[in-house]
Amino acid sequence: MKVAVVGATGMVGTVMLKVLEERNFPVTELIPVASAKSEGKKLAFKGKEYACVTLPTAVEMKPDVALFSAGGDTSLEWAPKFAEVGTTVIDNSSAWRMDPTKKLVVPEINGDVLTSEDKIIANPNCSTIQMVMALGPLHKKYNMERVIVSTYQSVSGTGVKAVQQLENEVAGIEGEMAYPYPIGRNALPHCDVFLENGYTKEEMKLVKEPKKILGDESFDVTATAVRIPTAGGHSESVNVEFSNDFELAEVREILAATPGVIVQDNPAENEYPMPMFAHEKDEVFVGRLRRDESKPNTLNMWIVADNLRKGAATNTVQIAEYLVEKGILA
Repeated sequence: MKVAVVGATGMVGTVMLKVLEERNFPVTELIPVASAKSEGKKLAFKGKEYACVTLPTAVEMKPDVALFSAGGDTSLEWAPKFAEVGTTVIDNSSAWRMDPTKKLVVPEINGDVLTSEDKIIANPNCSTIQMVMALGPLHKKYNMERVIVSTYQSVSGTGVKAVQQLENEVAGIEGEMAYPYPIGRNALPHCDVFLENGYTKEEMKLVKEPKKILGDESFDVTATAVRIPTAGGHSESVNVEFSNDFELAEVREILAATPGVIVQDNPAENEYPMPMFAHEKDEVFVGRLRRDESKPNTLNMWIVADNLRKGAATNTVQIAEYLVEKGILA
């Protein structure tokens, strides 16, 4: 299978290559795609070296699948050009997520919506993916009415510049700032840009995307997204109100039986999800499961995942794997 990785030299693109190799995706020819300034740069994959090509060259090569992680503008311009030559595009940017003609997919939750007609498939926001992995199976059983989520997001979600800012601050070095304030020893209630309604774009992704993934507009979501000084891994405090009551033991059973979810919930032994446990893992970790004693049928939970893997690269590759498994991509 001829596989293009668009944005191959970037933070997520690098992880995509790693995940493709680790999961032994059936790559017969790799096409690493980068900007003109990186054209010709060699990248290692499965013991071989591949030279980066530009987008026009990659389109001419007609890959079977193109995994995009090069920003929304690039996706809007180039994804349709790949689709026109028969390539299936799986896009990691926000460009297509809320387009009603495109599917927004977390394979374990709604992979069955995909068909051979889907030539541009959207990968959800990193914070949305981990939340939906935990909430999807619980919604089926208990019917969610309202979700309140507060995120604690790592600097890697912003990109290389933000990771460098944190590293500089830890080392006491003055350097370029990705954020309007220091991030070390700080917390910024500011992920992405602010919108007219006072929420950030990141917060509104958390409001809108779960409804599309679950195919259900009947529940409400409100979000506060916060950037914290961790290098990688996003955490979420989630409060979910259901129509139906639940038993905590059954909630644990449902989550433990969900592919891709690991329950870490033993406070007596100080066992709970943390970014250090999720680092370089593909699973979503769920714990601190407890009733909200202030409201009936309401659950509190803590959800953690590696935002560059399940939150981005791994989910993208898993969509491609699903298409192969179902014979849609061959």
